[in-house]
Amino acid sequence: MQLGIIGLARSGKTTVFNAVTRGSAQVGAYSSSSQPNIGVVNVPDERVDALARLYKPKKVTYATIQYVDFPAAGESFGKGEGPAGKFINDLARMDAFIHVVRAFRDDSVPHPEGSVDPDRDIQTMDLELAFADLAIIERRLQRLETEIRSMKAGERERPLRLKALLERLKAGLENDIPIRAQELSDDDRQLLEGTQFLTAKPLLLLINIGEEDLPRRAELEAAYRAKYAGPGRDVAVMAGKFEMDLNELSEEEAAEFRAAAGVTESGMASAIRASYRLLGLISFLTAGPDECRAWTIPAGATAPEAAGKIHSDLQRGFIRAEVVRCEDLLAAGSEAEAKKRGLLRTEGKQYVVQDGDVLHILFNV
Repeated sequence: MQLGIIGLARSGKTTVFNAVTRGSAQVGAYSSSSQPNIGVVNVPDERVDALARLYKPKKVTYATIQYVDFPAAGESFGKGEGPAGKFINDLARMDAFIHVVRAFRDDSVPHPEGSVDPDRDIQTMDLELAFADLAIIERRLQRLETEIRSMKAGERERPLRLKALLERLKAGLENDIPIRAQELSDDDRQLLEGTQFLTAKPLLLLINIGEEDLPRRAELEAAYRAKYAGPGRDVAVMAGKFEMDLNELSEEEAAEFRAAAGVTESGMASAIRASYRLLGLISFLTAGPDECRAWTIPAGATAPEAAGKIHSDLQRGFIRAEVVRCEDLLAAGSEAEAKKRGLLRTEGKQYVVQDGDVLHILFNV
């Protein structure tokens, strides 16, 4: 899964990228011709850590997400002209976006607009992404008009349905409703197949605060979430520069600095988990002396589909899955004890895997 990190100039998005990926990309040096920074990170998961302590495996593997830090948008960005074509094409390949919003004050890094105003910057980005989608819709409608005129009456049903749908989406965008928040049926989604609307993608607002606001992080996050969270959109708050600087320290030293700043959890870990949830993903687990591992699947996946993530043969020859909740297994202390307590159960092909299930797949090919 790829998450695109976007933001206005001097929002600190590359600093956030470095903090999340433990990277060292140069900050403040992007031009419109710059290539994106790319980094892959582990999704923090205490369940994997706990299983590793129980099994002491040869290998521990976490779920991963790829982050793509895009250059700041060009000079036209924020002026109602929409992002440039290449930028749109690059963004369209992402599974979701993280919009880094500046909320920190630093006189040495002046805001392009002359003042720090997160609400204004959120609205600016929302408008720019909507402009991009409106341009796509306008071009598509023009082509449809031409195609429909040249079609026989019996061939026009599908194009006319698509035309009506695009006009409905356009009206919603013009009323500040992103496509992710508009109601779409399965038939609607089929009609739009292959069309990569930017406002249809999940979006995480990442409010980038200064170190002085760290003690208020939870309070700020709750306030911004109440204001901006909605269908396919969530909010996280982190101090990008603070977290990036902590990457230079040991885990123990970093924990001490967070405690001194009144922070109980890494903003980096919180942001990674939030982006993972945003994609509608869950993790199931496998555990044993060889490896303890988290596997990524979409919420709602069945046991055979989960088995297929491990190996296609397991899905093809799926018989059943032995399932135990991770917390139950840890409490029991072993699979044998979990089975003795009746905590381990057998599930068939229709079972919908839950986040935190520990699976053992039985198969025959």
